Amino acid sequence: MSLDLNPVSVSDYREVARKRLPTQLFDYLDGGSYAERTLGDNVEAFGRLKLRQRVLRDVSTIDTTAEVFGEKWTIPAALAPVGFAGMYARRGEVQAARAAEAFGVPYTLSTVGICSIEEIAKATTKPFWFQLYVIKDRGYAAELMKRAHDAGCSALVFTVDLAVLGARYRDIRNGMNTKMSAGKRLKVAADFARRVHWLKNVALGGRPLDFGNLREAVPGARGFGAFGAWVAQNLDPSMTWDDLEWVRKNWPGKIIIKGVMDADDARLAMNAISPEGIVVSNHGGRQLDSTPATIEALPAIREEVGNATTVLLDGGIRSGLDIVKALALGADACLMGRPWVYALAARGEAGVSAMLGTMKQEMHVAMALTGSTKTSEIDKSAIA
Repeated sequence: MSLDLNPVSVSDYREVARKRLPTQLFDYLDGGSYAERTLGDNVEAFGRLKLRQRVLRDVSTIDTTAEVFGEKWTIPAALAPVGFAGMYARRGEVQAARAAEAFGVPYTLSTVGICSIEEIAKATTKPFWFQLYVIKDRGYAAELMKRAHDAGCSALVFTVDLAVLGARYRDIRNGMNTKMSAGKRLKVAADFARRVHWLKNVALGGRPLDFGNLREAVPGARGFGAFGAWVAQNLDPSMTWDDLEWVRKNWPGKIIIKGVMDADDARLAMNAISPEGIVVSNHGGRQLDSTPATIEALPAIREEVGNATTVLLDGGIRSGLDIVKALALGADACLMGRPWVYALAARGEAGVSAMLGTMKQEMHVAMALTGSTKTSEIDKSAIA
């Protein structure tokens, strides 16, 4: 029987996070929309893919680095934008950004992060990425882009799969964004009160717990209710591919379109603004349920765009083996969301650093035993 002294895998960090976090917070991070079929399939589809083991090759030197957007990454996997990360550890976005910088991969700050663009910039020395939603107030969106550019952000990750908000039933069951009876409020309060570590380090030690990037737009906002109301009011379901030219005019750096799951949409994105990157993503299974897993959608999108843009895979990555599989099926790199937040909630900055180190070691073994010594050598032949 294991003593369970140290979390190692992403599933280990998930379990520690589950024990430490209030149920509302854990389920918000861990859950998906509706029946959560896509949420599960994002992970399970990687499990269905088998690696082709090859032996007696010279794999004495393994290089897990990759050149992405002209930069050298320690592994081909960046930290994806995750809203409310500052609710999972004290100034959580800052801790994650520091860990990513020290390890040598990009960090992406969410529009609805607890820490602001300026706070992340002050805490780091290298450029990070900024994620922006499709919002109605173009003036405020332009202001956010200017703030990000002024802070040195090197890429804008523009999320396009939030025309409407998918229903996440775990959140509804937990009373988020809904009116609760006095009895249910007491039950939620008791659950929060049991998480002493979280109360001490985040609720008390991690203030201010507001929307760092949206303080002017949502003054005095606190908690998920304010977030839900702001999103519901500001998502722009009328935006089309033609509107992307406005984004290009207001953002002078690299644009990465996140939320593409169809080859036809990939073609339309290229025709609209030729983005520097496309992220194959179904929002981690949090929007439209019953879509294909992202790894299943990847090959057709890669074939459609060829080498005209950088293709990233988001959704379902839980190990370095998964990163190798994604590269084998056409991704240039990956984005990871839940893995780094589980690690953050479990062990803070040190947890994120250790999780990334584990990913690198897992990649090392997978590459060695499939016969690839460089990430650029990984192709379809790595899949059985």
